[in-house]
Amino acid sequence: MLLGWEALCTAVAGTFICNYSPYAGFDSVTTDSRTVNPHALFIPLRGTQQDGHRYIEHALRQGADCIIADAAHLDVHDNTQHIIALCKRYEASCIRVEHTLKALQDAAAAYLERFPQLLKIGVTGSNGKTTTKELLASIFAQEYRTVKNEGNLNSETGLPLSVFTVTKEHEVGIFELGMNRKGEIAELAAVLKPNIAVITNIGTAHIGMLGSKDAIAHEKKQIFSCFDENSVGFVPDKDEYTAFLQEVPHGKTFTYSAAPDAYTLEGLSGTEIRYKGETIRLPLPGIHNVQNAFAAIAVAEYCNIPLRSIKAGIENMQALFGRSQIIRGPVTYLLDCYNANPDSMNAGLALCANIAVNGKKIYVLASMKELGAKSAEAHRAVCAAAFASDADALFFFGEEMCKAAVEQNKTSNKPFFCFRESDANKLRDTLDSLLKRNDFVFLKGSRSLQLEQFESILQKERV
Repeated sequence: MLLGWEALCTAVAGTFICNYSPYAGFDSVTTDSRTVNPHALFIPLRGTQQDGHRYIEHALRQGADCIIADAAHLDVHDNTQHIIALCKRYEASCIRVEHTLKALQDAAAAYLERFPQLLKIGVTGSNGKTTTKELLASIFAQEYRTVKNEGNLNSETGLPLSVFTVTKEHEVGIFELGMNRKGEIAELAAVLKPNIAVITNIGTAHIGMLGSKDAIAHEKKQIFSCFDENSVGFVPDKDEYTAFLQEVPHGKTFTYSAAPDAYTLEGLSGTEIRYKGETIRLPLPGIHNVQNAFAAIAVAEYCNIPLRSIKAGIENMQALFGRSQIIRGPVTYLLDCYNANPDSMNAGLALCANIAVNGKKIYVLASMKELGAKSAEAHRAVCAAAFASDADALFFFGEEMCKAAVEQNKTSNKPFFCFRESDANKLRDTLDSLLKRNDFVFLKGSRSLQLEQFESILQKERV
């Protein structure tokens, strides 16, 4: 059992409208009625397209033991009577709260408080937070029973749901904190209350939502907002916001950096890191991943992780889907399609510039979303960098990227092709006709462009 009913009701500042459950608490938590297990807590959320309250009956039929419903839904008398009747029929309970999302977060925070022995490490940043989280988890798992949020479950709902995977056996919890709106990092920090927190960098991701890098820096800094005197933060040494990020009212901060003589980039093979007399093979390519590795090393060293475990953790690191994935075959390709912003685009182009190949270099660059008023300018800058790159041919995919490419192609003789999102099949056919054995393809763009749809072409046998 994760929490009992009374503890849950107190945590979410709720009120029982009925309790017909013969069970004393809940064993799992979900916001999706399709994933309900017996003795689950179902928390319906309101979104722009869907209202989870519509699926309460389905959740109860699936075996949910408790429903949390918000005041807006229960203020309708017929809704209240219907839920009470359903709970009686399915032997379940219902708790009334003001807002179900806040209830999810408050329940998660209360659950975490049951594990005072757990070392909680939080990671945020404009780029590299997932990779840094995975590196930390790989390192700490060499010494401790470690839990982490899987994949990219770092949001206002993903992090709280991940928290419920913590058990009494775990010694270290490593969680990534993402954001899609102002105030989200502070909310997630209030759930996690990290003992140690890492900021990877301050970039331009989500600048369309927050308006400026200053605002992004302020938002990311909120990961330190629940610090006490024993808390520790880590920030990059040479970021333009380093001094600002280090100004914390409680706890202390350290900086980390990757010294130029401490690593050697080896193209797609990754990087050789030299640390305290040891050679460590980082299997992920690019200077941006080196910086992520040194962030993880700094935290591990602070926590007295032995050098052998730091080495093993880094060398065992595997790329996640769409994040610096290298796939070798007739055509070698670098798939970096989970997200994109100007900083990560430029990092990708810089990485590709240091790759030697036997065939052609072809870059497939897709639109970057969530850039707001700065979108056109950002796309023009990326296209200019692409035309100045060593690519033998360029494919631009998406309305924003196509428009910018046409505007920027003033003097370049480099072959390029533009395809709107509705023309994915034309892109696939054109790319297929151009590829030969031993070519290299770099694919980078925002998640909504789904660049993995072109993998079948890249994996074909070729001459």
